[in-house]
Amino acid sequence: MTSLALYCLVSFAASLALTPLFRLLAERLGSVAVPRDDRWHARSTPLLGGLAIASVTVIAGLTIDSSDALRTLVGCGVLMAVFGFVDDLIPLKASTKLIVQISAASILLFFGFRLQWTSSMLGDIMLTLVWIVGVTNAFNLLDNMDGLCAGTAIIAAVFLLIGGLDGGTISPASRYLAAFIGATAGFLVYNVHPASIFMGDSGSLFIGLNLAAIALLDKPRMHASGVLPVVAAPVLPLLLPIFDTALVTAMRLLSGRRVSQGGRDHSSHRLVAVGLSEPRAVVTLWALAAAGGMASILIQRRDPGLGVVAAMIFVIAMAIFAVYLARVHVYDESDLASLTGQSLTPLVANFMYKRRVAEVLLDLGLIPLAYYVAYRLRFEGALFGANYQFFVQSLPIVIASQLLALFAVGGYRGTWRFFGMMDAIVFAKGVALGTVAAELFILYVYRFESYSRSVFVIDAVLLLLLLSATRASFRLVSEFVTRQRADGQRCVIYGTNGASLGTIREAFGDGGLKILGFVDDNPMHLHTRVGGYSVIGGYPALIDLVGTGDVDCVILNTPLVDVERLQKLERLCEEKSVQVLRLHMQLKRVSSLS
Repeated sequence: MTSLALYCLVSFAASLALTPLFRLLAERLGSVAVPRDDRWHARSTPLLGGLAIASVTVIAGLTIDSSDALRTLVGCGVLMAVFGFVDDLIPLKASTKLIVQISAASILLFFGFRLQWTSSMLGDIMLTLVWIVGVTNAFNLLDNMDGLCAGTAIIAAVFLLIGGLDGGTISPASRYLAAFIGATAGFLVYNVHPASIFMGDSGSLFIGLNLAAIALLDKPRMHASGVLPVVAAPVLPLLLPIFDTALVTAMRLLSGRRVSQGGRDHSSHRLVAVGLSEPRAVVTLWALAAAGGMASILIQRRDPGLGVVAAMIFVIAMAIFAVYLARVHVYDESDLASLTGQSLTPLVANFMYKRRVAEVLLDLGLIPLAYYVAYRLRFEGALFGANYQFFVQSLPIVIASQLLALFAVGGYRGTWRFFGMMDAIVFAKGVALGTVAAELFILYVYRFESYSRSVFVIDAVLLLLLLSATRASFRLVSEFVTRQRADGQRCVIYGTNGASLGTIREAFGDGGLKILGFVDDNPMHLHTRVGGYSVIGGYPALIDLVGTGDVDCVILNTPLVDVERLQKLERLCEEKSVQVLRLHMQLKRVSSLS
């Protein structure tokens, strides 16, 4: 472990010293990223920071007493860094980039870098080409916000390094990864917001190729058999850039845009669009990358049961995250209007509007997940293996029973944004009906012998929790985003017995309203919470807030306000330029009965 720390620290120090020199070189060569409408940065920033990462990593790699495979990786890394450097100076066509990437991937394939996901040699070769080229481009696209690409690369490399350690044995690839981590961290010091230098294509292409290949060179320790652990071990640490590329590609195709067309439509941009600051958006994506890496480590354990569950939960969470981000408006209406003549877009868009299909597909993942976890909780250790055949044979029955039951009770009629207690009750009815149906069929029609009935109880509880959590996720995320917004009027709601919080938001809009809390004169309501917001005090607290200028508007949410108090409040608000708003609600008859 000492050698790993040494490689990392020396590389960090070298990169920390070299990055400012490459910044000066970029300024002299005119390799500067100029602000554009389809780019995020707002000021001119030097490129070529990736050359610091590449040069330090390559030099460290040459000092390692390694095999031909690692030296091949170092050589291909040099090829990608030089090619990226040329692209930073003279922008090249996308087709040219693709040819060079395929060539580098082919060289790696020739020297033994290959996925082992199928029983077909040809199938593995083609998958490996797609893997290396795809991950390389994914990191190239991920370099769209200060610190995002470099930070994600460090996180992925750390978990690949941990996964590659076997019994304390340190391989040459592990030392190379340690040097790569240190070199990237040294550059990240200058690349965090506000960045003074960008890595450019010389860095993003070098990083992507190295991480894609190192996952194939240093095989992680795999104690479990089966396809899922073998596939998940390299994919999960790199899932964030893959996710971002897939989301951008899908949304551009659905919007009738060219995939190669740049734009502010990446995951990071969409998070900023919903109210997060740029650093907070980057940290959020770093956390997701770390979650994928942790799931990868868990799935490589001798007993991968917990890892399988963690991986399934992570993938489902990322799918829901993708649906949420896809709803964020990032394209101009004028751009979309010009695409109405294209035939493909309306066809795909019409399918995407069928969100019920997406809900069914989601449940198709949640139902097996809950059933698998129920088996894991009921049967520990060797008992799980002894009962695994019952799980496999009964799973299709459980899936069909639960889906049909949810459909029968109206589980697919709700709207996620307004998920509430009554929706949870509907799901509880559906889960109960599906559980009873599956149990009757398995025990009395299929006639499984010695089948554990307690599995059904555990499964029902877990499935209800998963269904409720996923449906409530949109409402929870919306609540969180609303509270994190830096913009909007700071408002205090006076009174808790009037309109509901949802009605107030619908009337005034989430975008321009930043709720600070409630004010209520009833002492019984003091220090309680209403809709997740605290009751911060009574009328005197409201006067203090207005007097100190801590609010922009007051929403009257009760008809029972003393006239003198109301007049005093209005005079003070007028002096402090604070709005006083009241929500009027009434029902009007639209037709008369004869």
